[in-house]
Amino acid sequence: MRNNWGARIKNCKKRGEWVELVFAARAMWEGLRLARPWGESSGYDFVVDQERGRLVRVQVKSTIFKEGTGYSCTMKDSKGPYKKGSFEFVAAYVIPENVWFIIPEKKVRGKWSVGLYPKLERSKYGEYKEAWNLLRGKLPEVIDRIEACAEEVERSFGAKDAPQDDKG
Repeated sequence: MRNNWGARIKNCKKRGEWVELVFAARAMWEGLRLARPWGESSGYDFVVDQERGRLVRVQVKSTIFKEGTGYSCTMKDSKGPYKKGSFEFVAAYVIPENVWFIIPEKKVRGKWSVGLYPKLERSKYGEYKEAWNLLRGKLPEVIDRIEACAEEVERSFGAKDAPQDDKG
């Protein structure tokens, strides 16, 4: 579903503020618990309280910049590319396509920008398209315990049915 509302906002700062509201609404719709840091000096936009009580920081980004069949999304602050430890995830919104990419920090660390291709089946960041589960902190399904029981079957063995030992 295409969305051009944000693209109509010409001022980048105001568009960024709008995208943060869009992120908050979508994250809440996804059942996430959010907190917001005070001020703009934190280096991230939201904190998500995951299922097991772990807190993760999220940097919200957006793009309307078409590049070929995808979009280029800037991954830097005023000092340059993001550095390790700035946040745990980037939530990048491709405004014209109404698509979110939830990308781990280590995948964008040190990059000036990333190419996001919402319509490609296989792309570098394709596995992170609408990957809200990463913000929930769910682990892959794990089997806690396996229980089994065996019934003892009584059987009388005839000479031909009797178990054989190794000696024959």
